[in-house]
Amino acid sequence: MPAPAPELADDCLILTGPTASGKTAVAIRMAQRLGAEILSVDSIAVYQGLDIGAAKPTAAEQAAVRHHLLDLVSPSTPFSVADWLAAAAAAVANCRSRGRRILLVGGTPLYLRCLRDGLDDLPAGDEAVRARLTSEAAAHGSHHLHTRLAAAAPARAAAIHPNDTKRIIRALEIVESSGTAEPSSWPDHTASVFPCPIMVLDLPRRILNERIDRRVEAMFGGGILEETAAAEAAGGIGPIAAQAAGYAEARNHLRGSLSLEAAIARTQQRTRQLAKRQRTWLRSFADAIWVTG
Repeated sequence: MPAPAPELADDCLILTGPTASGKTAVAIRMAQRLGAEILSVDSIAVYQGLDIGAAKPTAAEQAAVRHHLLDLVSPSTPFSVADWLAAAAAAVANCRSRGRRILLVGGTPLYLRCLRDGLDDLPAGDEAVRARLTSEAAAHGSHHLHTRLAAAAPARAAAIHPNDTKRIIRALEIVESSGTAEPSSWPDHTASVFPCPIMVLDLPRRILNERIDRRVEAMFGGGILEETAAAEAAGGIGPIAAQAAGYAEARNHLRGSLSLEAAIARTQQRTRQLAKRQRTWLRSFADAIWVTG
């Protein structure tokens, strides 16, 4: 059975946007004015000790407004979308039991989609198939796999951007696991909307890119290397966090395969690409209100 999504209602508000758009500062002010508590919608912030690369709220910000869904598991512990949905449902119930409003803040679009639609009841993942497809994507590019998906499942391919490697791989994995071109369990979310307001905080691309570059420089100057080394020594970093912009480059630098300058430049590039993908995902939420600073 798919994991149940938290029940969103008129006591909820969602604030999202691309990375480095200033969501945390705006969320603190909004939560204080609304009498709300903040639920993080960030796939890296769930990991204990990965603070700098995840740009977690500071201790002062967490003291100003109560936060949920931060520091849930160690970096080496597997943590799925279903796990996050269950934790989010518990946090929503906790806030409601105390009469607090709920402000969901973060930029992980997959979490947002599952908040809206729940977790699809689709075939379980096949690690061997996923590993093979991941290798093919690395060797030939995501467009190569997207072309194959378009031949096997054209309707699904049309809903996925050719650069969205993870979703392309997952779709092909489902096709191979189900043994049919268009599994009937694939839901149609094109008409679904959020049952509560969703705001997208954005900035002009030039300004956002400048903020990203400064943030990455601050990350590497402010301890992400030490943070990564500590997590590795304490049990390692799992595959999700290990692929995140910043942590992947920090690990490669610590292992001697990437200079500090190259690590910073690559993290800046990957974070700008992430912001672009986030914008693309967020445009699929037809009911979102975009606020440009």
